[in-house]
Amino acid sequence: MNLLKRQLPVFIAFLAGLLLWVQFYVPTQSSAALQENFNLWVRIISAFAAILGILAAMRHHAQRIQQRKAGFAFSWVTIISFAVMTLAGLLPIHFPGFAEMQNHDAGLHQWLYDNVMLPMQATLFATLAFFIASAAFRAFRARSAEAAALLITACIVMIGRVPAGDLLAIHMPHFTAASGTVYSYLDLPKAVDWLLNVPSAAAQRGILLGVTLSQVAISVRIIFGIERTYMGGGD
Repeated sequence: MNLLKRQLPVFIAFLAGLLLWVQFYVPTQSSAALQENFNLWVRIISAFAAILGILAAMRHHAQRIQQRKAGFAFSWVTIISFAVMTLAGLLPIHFPGFAEMQNHDAGLHQWLYDNVMLPMQATLFATLAFFIASAAFRAFRARSAEAAALLITACIVMIGRVPAGDLLAIHMPHFTAASGTVYSYLDLPKAVDWLLNVPSAAAQRGILLGVTLSQVAISVRIIFGIERTYMGGGD
């Protein structure tokens, strides 16, 4: 039993990781076919994982309703919404005004998505804008040199990205450089482009490089059986 629970998953992870690692550096037709087969198995496993995730979510909300925990009414909303969307997508339901059935353009499933799901997502993102604004107000207090630099940069970017920045650049005095190019003394849109393309892009590349190196390190730990959290344990 210990072989099936511990050694066999580690061996499968080692073999799959090693094959895909080697396959990346072997540009042959057989290698491409191997990659395609692995991608097919990943999609199949992902479908079963999605089913397990749905069942686990439904079980969690059913337990909340049974135990009458705080906010269990939202669990009812989740379960009912899931059932309605599932039935609308799978069953040939006919209602007046829905000429098609299932998930076609005029079907009930598509109507629910367009008229219920999308407006709820838009409302959620609209409320997030106020949350981000309040968080930025607290974070941009110039209590240190770093916070002051962040505040000044944020103000330049915000003003330079709105029409007011273009108006300021137009009405500011201009000068001509040696190359003959005319510049404004306060050209915020160009300042924003420089901030985004030079220091911000450099920081993003550094972060991306760190994330990539961490992914490589985690992959090596998984391949050699050092990292085993995917089996549900911490060892």
